[in-house]
Amino acid sequence: MSVIQQATLRSRAATLLDRYQHVRKMSQRLVESLSPEDAAVQSMPDASPAKWHLAHTTWFFETFLLKPRGASGSVGNAYRSPNAAFEVLFNSYYNTVGEQHPRPQRGLLSRPSFDEVLAYRAAVDEVMSDWLVAGVDPETADLVAIGLNHEQQHQELLLTDIKHALGGNPLEPAYRSDPREDATVTRRLTWTEHAGGVQEIGHRTRFGGDAFERFAFDNESPRHEVLLQDYEIADRPVTSGEFLAFIADGGYETPTLWLSEGWATVQREGWFAPLYWASHDGDWSEYTTAGRTPLDPGAPVTHLSYYEADAFARWSGARLPTEAEWENACAASIEADAPTGAFADERLTRRRAIQPTAAAPDEQGPQQFLGGVWEWTASPYTPYPGYKPAPGALGEYNGKFMVNQQVLRGGSCATPSRDHVRPTYRNFFPAPARWQFSGVRLAR
Repeated sequence: MSVIQQATLRSRAATLLDRYQHVRKMSQRLVESLSPEDAAVQSMPDASPAKWHLAHTTWFFETFLLKPRGASGSVGNAYRSPNAAFEVLFNSYYNTVGEQHPRPQRGLLSRPSFDEVLAYRAAVDEVMSDWLVAGVDPETADLVAIGLNHEQQHQELLLTDIKHALGGNPLEPAYRSDPREDATVTRRLTWTEHAGGVQEIGHRTRFGGDAFERFAFDNESPRHEVLLQDYEIADRPVTSGEFLAFIADGGYETPTLWLSEGWATVQREGWFAPLYWASHDGDWSEYTTAGRTPLDPGAPVTHLSYYEADAFARWSGARLPTEAEWENACAASIEADAPTGAFADERLTRRRAIQPTAAAPDEQGPQQFLGGVWEWTASPYTPYPGYKPAPGALGEYNGKFMVNQQVLRGGSCATPSRDHVRPTYRNFFPAPARWQFSGVRLAR
């Protein structure tokens, strides 16, 4: 190996190590305000305890990198797990890897303790760091990038899950006491026109740069052509004040606005407003991660199900965009706003981890496509033409969930940092799901 090749390898190793340590430390910062009791709560089968998220993301590196590649620790011994039982306890859904502890029963895992989970993370981090310092081959670097993006997904889930747990506590405790820092900016909703025709969507394969910069999940590919009709899309998400008008007009009491399954869900669950909203003597409030606060009418409405987003769009005389329309419009917005970019910087993203607020145009780009709220689309979550799951266990990551779910786009206030959100990112949840920071953007 030449001197130049050695220098390049050292440079890439340092970059990958920096990214690894940054992402791993961010996860632990998210739990700094939690007690061990907070970290063990599972509020519903779809959510997981905070300490399980910390352990599972560690299990991922252990299972897909350290064990199969025989990584050595600082003393030069072959890698051995701190606890063989973790192989089952913290496996999420990878059937080809082995058994899993039942998802609805993760809240029963009082052992290992919170401290033991943190010690588990520290042990794996020590080995991973030693390994990355020495430099890894490109295939391994790509696996590290998957693991880091996987952990960033779980950082967002950790926030939404702990909000659901604390929000279900009658005391409604705050996750963080920080007051809202952004002044609400409410501007009239306007529409942008987009010409139809053959357009391309999906991840464009990139060459060069490090593995993290090239990364996209497999469900974002292959890039392919779609045929769009002329359409218009709103220049911002719907606000809480606009959704209040829907409620005041009897939106939750008008069956003709709802899909059949949605109306049945509203009746069965007794929905009368988005999750976390409450009304007392006509004054509306919302539980946030800073506790219960007066409803901000200018902030993006969040915690909507697909059913609610669709009913609101129908009430508005509009509809939800398809994911192809959304991506096409987002890409056009970013291109038009190239000097400032459409990405919220990391400082802004961390601040909004408390609660999304309406951003000034110069903060998120003129149309606020990325980093505010996840926006439901009219598209079912299905594979792109030519999609093939990755071979082996990692092929279970996305492909097998492509049924009975809707696509959401855009990222949210809880999505970690600007390097984890992009126009091609496809999130997906079942239509009734409301505990995510999910909102709505109109199209017509």
